Amino acid sequence: MKYYIDTSVWRDYFEDRKNGIRPLGEFAFRFLNQCSEKGFKILYSHFVVEELLRSYSKEKVKLIFESYREHLVEVKETDEMNREALKLASKFRIPLLDAFHALLARANNAIVVSRDRHFERISHIAEVRLPEELI
Repeated sequence: MKYYIDTSVWRDYFEDRKNGIRPLGEFAFRFLNQCSEKGFKILYSHFVVEELLRSYSKEKVKLIFESYREHLVEVKETDEMNREALKLASKFRIPLLDAFHALLARANNAIVVSRDRHFERISHIAEVRLPEELI
C-alpha cells in the first residue's frame, strides 16, 4: 500500500492535536506506526515540506520525518500536473497545493490521507481517507 500523507495529518502527529474529544494526534501516530510495521510506503512531496515550513523550523520538519525515513518516498510533480493543478484549483475553488497533493497521489497509485475538506471536492481524482479509517 502507498499513502500520500497531507500536511494536516503530519501536524496532528507532531502537535498531538485534538478536536474536542477526538485524539487526532493519536490517530495519526497509530496510522503512521501501522504503515511502518506493515512496510507501507509513505509518500510526500516538497509541497508538504513547504507547508510544514510555514509553521516549523527546518530542524523540526526533519524531526517529523526522521521516525519514518525507511518508509518515506518523495514524489515530484510533472509539467502536465502543473497545468492540471491550476485548472483543478480554479474549477473546484480549492488551494493549488491540495490539487497537487491529489494529482501526486493519483500518479503514484496512492491514497491521500488528510483531514482537509477541500479534498471532498476532488475525490474523483484520488481516494481520500482519514487516518482513523485506515487503522
